[in-house]
Amino acid sequence: MLYGRIHSTESFGSVDGPGVRFLIFTQGCNMRCKYCHNADTWDKNGGTLMSADELIEKALKYKDYWGDKGGITVSGGEPLLQIDFIIELFKRAKQENINTCVDTAGQPFVRKEPFFSKFKELCSLTDLFLADIKHIDPEEHKKLTGVKNDNILDMLRFLSEINKPVWIRQVLVPGITDNDEYLRRTAEFIKTLNNVEKTEVLPYHTLGEYKWKELKMHYPLEGVQPPTEERIKNAKKILEG
Repeated sequence: MLYGRIHSTESFGSVDGPGVRFLIFTQGCNMRCKYCHNADTWDKNGGTLMSADELIEKALKYKDYWGDKGGITVSGGEPLLQIDFIIELFKRAKQENINTCVDTAGQPFVRKEPFFSKFKELCSLTDLFLADIKHIDPEEHKKLTGVKNDNILDMLRFLSEINKPVWIRQVLVPGITDNDEYLRRTAEFIKTLNNVEKTEVLPYHTLGEYKWKELKMHYPLEGVQPPTEERIKNAKKILEG
């Protein structure tokens, strides 16, 4: 039996996909985003081992609250690092007629085997992808996250090729992503995709800063304040066109 490393679950998510969602946060991530509010999910050896059956059984307790649009969202950490387990989980979900959503930063994506075939199978079991564009510029992306973004943008192109529904998310960080030139470049990239159902601006916040301190790590964006309402509206105007 396959087991996934699970950081935590949340019963009533309302912002990670349509309707009310049962959220599953996987453990492990290769990115080191400076603003990460889940730095405690980075360690690939952490979390609790759980089976697909255990998670589905737990989720089904809340199915009455989901309505027509709700379901399960798998977030992280980075779910694609445990793609075999997510495939098994979503196979079980579809047996129960559960709507499925993956919230991913796309970092593990490659058009090489064996990953690519597994990703295509996951797509067949996934109703919606939530995808963060951390930064449109490859060098700035590397400064922000520790990795480049060419394969991440390629994942979004592939999802467009197969017409798999996507919500694009942009975290708005003053001095980093809150820059009109970068926002316009992001908007131009989004226009090349034919499968984007929604574009969301997520204002940077400091709610996860305490986790860095608990982990005895320096918080890189110490002193950076959330964007103003004016800048949030500006970003929405540019990205939503």
